[in-house]
Amino acid sequence: MEASTAATVESPPAGDRPRVTYLVKRLESAVRRDMDAVLREQGLTTPQYAALSILRRHPGLSSAELARRAFVTAQSMQVMVTAFLRHGWVQRESDAVNQRILRNFLTPAGAEILARGQEAADQLEWRMVDGLGGEQVQCLRDALDACVRNLQSGDAVTEE
Repeated sequence: MEASTAATVESPPAGDRPRVTYLVKRLESAVRRDMDAVLREQGLTTPQYAALSILRRHPGLSSAELARRAFVTAQSMQVMVTAFLRHGWVQRESDAVNQRILRNFLTPAGAEILARGQEAADQLEWRMVDGLGGEQVQCLRDALDACVRNLQSGDAVTEE
């Protein structure tokens, strides 16, 4: 969106429709609450699900890279990766160039738990968009993607 276009958007008057930012926050809170619940039934947390999803799409990330992409601290990711190793969901291999860097890869067990989590997340998303037509869902997806791009810094990495 160009700056001149952005300047024409005005805040809603008091008593009028709620701000878009308020609705986005309410949606985010509801999605997180329900996602936590459906993933808990699968033996996952929402951050674990996000990290495993990222590893599926980008195998071989270091824990530091994975932390950045999953929007968690390096310390939190280290705790997560330790749990993944204990459960047999990931395996680690030394980097071919720098032996101090450990690369993370999904195992078949990790892919299996991720598939269960994905099914639960799909059902939640279908419930969220129930009653919307295909064009409306695509329009929502495009609008949200544009909003993220408008606010995103140049070096941020987006996922899921």
